[in-house]
Amino acid sequence: MNRLEKALNEAAATLVLEVERLLPETELPEARVVAAMRYATLNGGKRLRPFLVLTTAALFNVARQSASRAAAAIEFVHCYSLIHDDLPAMDNDDLRRGLPTCHRAYDEATAILAGDALLTKAFEVLGGAPTHPDPQVRADLVVALAEAAGHQGMVGGQMIDMLAATRPMDIPAITRLQRMKTGRLIAFSCVAGPILGKAHPMQRQALEAYAHDLGLVFQITDDLLDLEASAEEMGKKTGKDAEQGKATFVSLLGADRARAQAKALGDQAIQHLESFGNSEPAELLRDTVRYVLERRN
Repeated sequence: MNRLEKALNEAAATLVLEVERLLPETELPEARVVAAMRYATLNGGKRLRPFLVLTTAALFNVARQSASRAAAAIEFVHCYSLIHDDLPAMDNDDLRRGLPTCHRAYDEATAILAGDALLTKAFEVLGGAPTHPDPQVRADLVVALAEAAGHQGMVGGQMIDMLAATRPMDIPAITRLQRMKTGRLIAFSCVAGPILGKAHPMQRQALEAYAHDLGLVFQITDDLLDLEASAEEMGKKTGKDAEQGKATFVSLLGADRARAQAKALGDQAIQHLESFGNSEPAELLRDTVRYVLERRN
């Protein structure tokens, strides 16, 4: 097991413990929606966003409890978005992480409620006193995540993505779409650490630049996998973009040019970390870029 695999596994274990603490099982009448929330958050996934929170927090010696709570909050938002993306009104998917999607495992109404509850739970966690003793820091986290998740971020990007099959899209338009839909949550994951650590603005800007490039690398790789990987490898249906006629980095650039663009963006992302030296968290962030470039699911 290499350094990054070990760190990813440790981050995943930390996240599971925090989710178990924040979302315990219950026998109260609302037990079904709690079970659906737990189903969506505890059944695997790459846990990349929580890992980025924990790793950037480590750059600034943030208390583990603070970082763990912020990591759980971003995973709650990410998993809410997956539940809603999979619904019949959206992507109508039956498989997620190799398992039935939330609305298939439970029902559509319960899945909607579970997604709603996970979204609101994220802000409850960030706003809670255990996340940080300074209320201004907690407020900054809440605002940053709200901006990343809302109409100027993930939700707005999803809206544009839904329209993409019927509208012409060029590379700048797709870049903006993916920066909103995917990149903004990755960006929050990378700035949560400096917010918690009250870092210098230039350090936060460096991590924002890193996250911007990493998010695009992630999406280009995702487009390539949607074209080249099997459903078994991905744990979900592949080839959907081509079926729907959506423009992607791969459809516009071709696979070879898209792969080269991802490599160039990855190199640029690594350059943004120069000011953090060779500390272990900085090296893990560099390893993350290489991992995203080489991933097969």
